[in-house]
Amino acid sequence: VCSSDLSSLYYNILLLIVLLVFIQSNNTEIFDKNNLSSKNSLGNFFLWLIVLYMGTRPISFTFADMAVYALEFKDYANGAPLNTNKEIFFGTFMKFCSGIMTAEMFFLLCAFLYVIPLYLASKKIFKEYWFYSFFILVISFSFWAYGTNGIRNGLATSIFIYALSRDKKAATIAFIALSVSIHTSLIIPTIAYTISLFYKNLKTYLLAWFVAIPLSLALGGFWENFFLNLGFIEQDRVIGYFSDDDAYLDKIVEIKVGFRWDFLLYSAIGVFAGYYYIYKKHFEDVFYNRLFAIYLMCNALWILVIRANFSNRFAY
Repeated sequence: VCSSDLSSLYYNILLLIVLLVFIQSNNTEIFDKNNLSSKNSLGNFFLWLIVLYMGTRPISFTFADMAVYALEFKDYANGAPLNTNKEIFFGTFMKFCSGIMTAEMFFLLCAFLYVIPLYLASKKIFKEYWFYSFFILVISFSFWAYGTNGIRNGLATSIFIYALSRDKKAATIAFIALSVSIHTSLIIPTIAYTISLFYKNLKTYLLAWFVAIPLSLALGGFWENFFLNLGFIEQDRVIGYFSDDDAYLDKIVEIKVGFRWDFLLYSAIGVFAGYYYIYKKHFEDVFYNRLFAIYLMCNALWILVIRANFSNRFAY
């Protein structure tokens, strides 16, 4: 079974559930107890379906990074020393797992750790309405890709979302630190989170997001070099993302470069939603405002490097 077949089946299952939820929403109020009970059952079934379906996929180079991790896992199982050139926690985690389980079990565990934090965060924040949050997260753009290909990035972002859902600041800081130790790119939302704690004027963040668009159009290459030199992510990895080196591009089948208006439009939906509920519907919630501020900051930074190869890795 190739990755495209697995992906197509996954997306068709999602489509079916979206249609069922939509049809039911036209006949039943969201607050109805029977609705919430059925969504709780559907959510629990869907949770384990995703974990098992994603976690038991075949190990294959069609999933790109998955096969690379499988080779690294095999090396560790054969006694290779810990690779300290990458984020230390994930390497230590992989080396430990290589001594007590097979590669197949390791990827099942990774799928579990990718999905469960989103479930727990949804339960914490949305209480009995958790299904809607969880479902939105798992049908979001690139969710499947970062559970099957960009595995470390996916794990790190899920743990970061879980961190934001914690009540105690110590727990939030601990899980944010864990997410950064899995994938260094999470330093970007970490900085955004820190800024949001001290500066709460959302209009400034909105303005910065809009200004990022003409700045990216006018000075795209400058911003790529600027963020490359900051060292947020390993130099060799970032150079691969930002460069047009033919040898690097030969490793993939197809790549779309240039200003990604499609990605920008997708991101703008979230910007419009936040603006609409905060300024038009006058929805007041400190946590919601903080999430919106983090989203605007991270997305504005991504817009500045939107031309980069694998721009979706920054967008995620």
